[in-house]
Amino acid sequence: MTESNRHRERALRTIALTERARGRRSILGTMLGSVPTGTLRRTIYDAQASERLPGTFVRGEGDAETRDVAVTEAYKYSGNTYDFYKQIFGRNSVDNNGLRLDSTVHYSQQYDNAFWDGRQMIYGDGDGELFNRFTLDLDVIGHELTHGVTQNTAGLEYAWQSGALNESMSDVFGTMVKQWVLGQSVDQADWLIGAGLFTTAVTGVALRSMKDPGSAYNDSQIGKDPQPKNMANYLDITEDNGGVHINSGIPNYAFYLAATSIGGNAWEKTGKIWYETLTKRLSPKSDFQAAADGTASAAGDLFGQNSNEQKAVIDSWTRVGIKPASVPSITKMVGASR
Repeated sequence: MTESNRHRERALRTIALTERARGRRSILGTMLGSVPTGTLRRTIYDAQASERLPGTFVRGEGDAETRDVAVTEAYKYSGNTYDFYKQIFGRNSVDNNGLRLDSTVHYSQQYDNAFWDGRQMIYGDGDGELFNRFTLDLDVIGHELTHGVTQNTAGLEYAWQSGALNESMSDVFGTMVKQWVLGQSVDQADWLIGAGLFTTAVTGVALRSMKDPGSAYNDSQIGKDPQPKNMANYLDITEDNGGVHINSGIPNYAFYLAATSIGGNAWEKTGKIWYETLTKRLSPKSDFQAAADGTASAAGDLFGQNSNEQKAVIDSWTRVGIKPASVPSITKMVGASR
């Protein structure tokens, strides 16, 4: 078997396993119960290279650190994500009802992915050739746990534009978790998702760039980053559930533009606008237009009609090719300023 065929076979197996788990996520929905403790609770399991879940228990809340770096990372970064949502938005775990954060590490063999399956986090170790272990990056863990938040709020369907919004929301809050933990302003942040996941064998800096979608990698083995950042380059495809990981570059870029225009720390204003929209203004079939309208409306409600924050949000969506519904005076001002 050639090297390229081997990589392709591994990728197809990863896709099959991940789609099976995502099917379970859609079935579970918000059916799971939890205990409203108001405190962080984490449990880490080891699948020991199998596909049996959850695996062998290896660490619980408050237990001593183990020698397994993947266990340590899953434990620490899920805690960081919980703290971010609790301290910034007053949210008690992904379901806002104290759900224990369960994670399984060392899932399957040479598994190039991490995902939320509807009730827990699952991490592969990577193949060691192209991908490192998937517990390595805080923003990736924040991204995947945010799928749990979306599941319990807007419930965005995982296909086409609603699916791309689902992915974008995970990137948005995943990068904010990282920026919050590192104390980075919008100007200090790298705006990369998965910056540590590629090995040195790959020509690329990350899985995705929110600052410049389409520029994260360009490699002979895995191809070029296909993300667009404007509706003019939107990809109407059937692969990847209608391009959910590809077209998410468009709302990602809108968030980046809004956050850098508003300035300061992304979580203080822009993040609050996006959180308000995700939790109260979107529904399962919401598309990019609904997200643009919702964030523009949320910005006005949170910071005032005609506020600089609202104008920044409207301008950011306009620049990616989506014009939010807004009061005429703001639309006129945005148009006049460009």
